[in-house]
Amino acid sequence: METPVVLITGAGRGIGRATALHLAGRQYRVALLEQDADAGASAQAEAGRVGEVRLFVTDVADEDSVRAAIDGVMEAWGRIDGLVNNAGTMVRKPLAELTLEEWNRVIGTNLTGAFLCAKYAAPHLRARHGAIVNLSSTRRLMSEPDTESYAASKGGIFALTHALAVSLGPDVRVNSISPGWIDVTPWQPDGEPAELTTSDHEQHPVGRVGTPQDVAELVDYLLAPRSGFVTGQDFVIDGGMTRKMIYE
Repeated sequence: METPVVLITGAGRGIGRATALHLAGRQYRVALLEQDADAGASAQAEAGRVGEVRLFVTDVADEDSVRAAIDGVMEAWGRIDGLVNNAGTMVRKPLAELTLEEWNRVIGTNLTGAFLCAKYAAPHLRARHGAIVNLSSTRRLMSEPDTESYAASKGGIFALTHALAVSLGPDVRVNSISPGWIDVTPWQPDGEPAELTTSDHEQHPVGRVGTPQDVAELVDYLLAPRSGFVTGQDFVIDGGMTRKMIYE
């Protein structure tokens, strides 16, 4: 059987990087779509030690860049079996200070990028009866102050997911994942490790903060044929925090 191909956006750091390493080790050929060439090269070197990995420097908010990346993957491998729309950015500012340019940048990367990648990958995914996994967030359900653009983008991902599932079915399954607190610092090429406290962990009903590997395992399941009866769904992976009643 020919090895399946999966595209992962925002694969240079965090959840995307961890997912790339995980899937490369699970016998996927992995295309890293990453705007930061240095972070992408670092992720390629790491994941390339366990599988076949290629980097495509891509701005997911730019249509021509996405189209070129999809064409490049098809030229390299001739198939696309999975798409993981993970690329994301955040601007945290009071509403009165948030500029339209900043709003558009967040929406462009987080939401428009997922739309563009799905649009141009869809014909190839149909041919393989593939799957799309979109990364939403528990911030589609609840918010902290000054996160309007991020929350709106992740709410949009939730809605885009079920719309795509209906439009692309039965050929392509589409689901989303809504992570809660995931400690991504070990997966940042230039970041400092987080100093997590006992209370950080213990406030979660499962007793710990999440890891990118937790999300990667769920992505793996949703891409695989064993989840063949699952589409149009969102999976909250937050250690139970959205089910916890909190009073001050």
